[in-house]
Amino acid sequence: MEQKLILISNDDGVSARGIGVLARLMRTLGEVIVVAPESARSGAAAAITCTQAITLRRCPDMEQEGLQVYACSGSPVDCVKLALEQVCPRRPDLVVSGINHGDNASCSIHYSGTMGAVFEGCMKGVPSIGFSLRTINPKCDFSPCEEEVVRIARHVLQHGLPQDVCLNVNFPETPHFAGLRVCRMGRGRWVQEWISANNPRGMNAFWLTGRFLNLEPHSEDTDYWALDHNYVALTPIKLDMTDYQSMDLFSELSASSE
Repeated sequence: MEQKLILISNDDGVSARGIGVLARLMRTLGEVIVVAPESARSGAAAAITCTQAITLRRCPDMEQEGLQVYACSGSPVDCVKLALEQVCPRRPDLVVSGINHGDNASCSIHYSGTMGAVFEGCMKGVPSIGFSLRTINPKCDFSPCEEEVVRIARHVLQHGLPQDVCLNVNFPETPHFAGLRVCRMGRGRWVQEWISANNPRGMNAFWLTGRFLNLEPHSEDTDYWALDHNYVALTPIKLDMTDYQSMDLFSELSASSE
C-alpha cells in the first residue's frame, strides 16, 4: 500500500527547530516533503509574492530517508502553492504547518503565516493542520507536544476533515497538559503595538510590539482560556467567513437596487 504523503511548511523558516521536530514526527506517519521559507516570515498571514519571481532550492544536508527538504524565497502560502504544483509527486494526504514559536490563538490567527500555509492547503482541498507552542523562547522544549501532534495528525489522516475546514492547534508551555479542549476563538485584540526607535536620518521609526488584550478572560469555551489553564486548544476553522446571521440586516439594500 502506498505511503501517506505529508507536506510540511511554516513561517519560522526551514531551519527552525519547530519544523525539524514536526518533520521527525510526521515521518512516523508517512513520506514527508518540507517546503518552507528560507528565513523567518512571521506575520506573513496569507501573503503571496506576485511582483517578483521566487526561488526554490533543495537542502540535501537536511534530508533523510523518507524526507525531502526545500527552501523557498517566498511566503508560507507561496511555499504551499509551489509545493502542490511543482514539488509533490501527487496530491498530499495532509498539509501540516509549524510547530510555531508563539501561539496563534484568538485574533492572532489572522496575522499568522503558520496558519496562512494551513488555509492554502485547505483551499486546495487537502486536510490541513497548524501547530503552535505558546512561547517565544528560542530554546523551548517541544517534547511535551509530540504525542498530541502525532495523535491529532493520525486522526485527521484516518478520518479527514469536513470540506473547507482546517484545524488550529495551540499548546501551552508546560511539561504536563491538563488535557485537550475543542474550543472557539476567543475575542481579543493587540494593543500598545508600537515603540519608537532612533533613526540616524532623523525620520520617524517604530518597532512593532504589543500586548494582547483578552476581551473575555472568563469564557471557558475559548482557546485563550484553555491555554491559560494548561489545556491544548484545538479550534476547527472554516474558510467561509460569511456572517449568515447578518445577511438579513442588508436585505433592504438588496431590494432597493432591483
